Amino acid sequence: MVESLSVEESKEFAFQVIGRSPESWARAGVIRTPHGEIPTPVFAPVGTQATVKSVSPRELLELGATLILANTYHLYLRPGPEVVASLGGIHPFMGWEGPIMTDSGGFQIFSLAHLRRMDDEGVTFRSHLDGSEQHLTPERVIELQEQLGADLILCLDICTPYPSSRERSEADLRRTHHWAERSLKAHTRSDQALFGILQGGTYARLREESARFFADLDFPGYAIGGLSVGEPKEMMHQMLEVAVPLLPEDKPRHLLGVGSPEDLFECTALGIDIFDCALPTRIARNGSFFTRHGRLNIRNSRYTDDPAPVEEGCECYACQNFSRAYLRHLVMAKEILGVRLATIHNLHFMLNLMRKIREAILRGDFMALKEEFLASYQVVDYEVRVRNREAWLARLRGG
Repeated sequence: MVESLSVEESKEFAFQVIGRSPESWARAGVIRTPHGEIPTPVFAPVGTQATVKSVSPRELLELGATLILANTYHLYLRPGPEVVASLGGIHPFMGWEGPIMTDSGGFQIFSLAHLRRMDDEGVTFRSHLDGSEQHLTPERVIELQEQLGADLILCLDICTPYPSSRERSEADLRRTHHWAERSLKAHTRSDQALFGILQGGTYARLREESARFFADLDFPGYAIGGLSVGEPKEMMHQMLEVAVPLLPEDKPRHLLGVGSPEDLFECTALGIDIFDCALPTRIARNGSFFTRHGRLNIRNSRYTDDPAPVEEGCECYACQNFSRAYLRHLVMAKEILGVRLATIHNLHFMLNLMRKIREAILRGDFMALKEEFLASYQVVDYEVRVRNREAWLARLRGG
């Protein structure tokens, strides 16, 4: 089914739905920005420090990336938004001419809970780099993102940890809503689209309230935060089932920090348009490769003399030119090329998978593709994912 929603041609930012899955909430669309169009659903590689780790902008373009996510918190601390602005903004600074989104830093503040304190005014925290005291308000975060100059920007929010009481979740929700209203008033650049961030923890009534609140504020787009923070995936899906139907049909929806292969299918089916996740680059640094059957750990000794590529039929540079044996050698020897090739493969896998998902939505057979993929894909166990996430957060906190 093809459907066109009204698009005001005078705006520098617009979103149009061009196709829907007849058996789910999945939809295909196009986001227009001053730096180009973004076909949706889309997976955005994470470039926290204005770089996607170990790959160049040219390689990202060749891989088919159409959107990159950078982080306001990290760029605020180093090199500073004034430096980026003096060099023409984040696009020329990092050599990427396509669309860019900047995260508000809310998740980083969440992950550094031992270094910060919050009140209604904002967040005071100590830099994880030098221990200096910093203070961010919703208005200051908007100012920073306007200096950086990304196409899509986000309000400062509070990412509630899991598990949390209803009282804690509701208090964080109230503050996030208050900060969103202040962010809207502070935003001045017409060439940037400001997304509000829904919260509410794992409480359906709070998620419903947050969705209605943000829909009434009429943001150009909506992000859903506070999920994939340790809760079971079934619970995440339940929260999306509550929130997504309450959001405007003619605005894009971004699920923050979510993007494993199974998530692309499950959450696209629930109406999500934008995904971002550091998972493909993070597991690459540990020698893990995505395949259509699950993750392949190249450190396993069985690959010592394996002449096959990581995945037969894969068209990425790593699979077209190198064996599992060579890739294992690079990873075990801690050679930089091993990380680069694993990253190239994983990003190719994710971006190609998302392209196939979009094409299936437009053809009308998305659910068939979803069932076929998930039938043969081995999802990482919940307990393993929790342990991996806790280890990652510990590294972020310097633990």
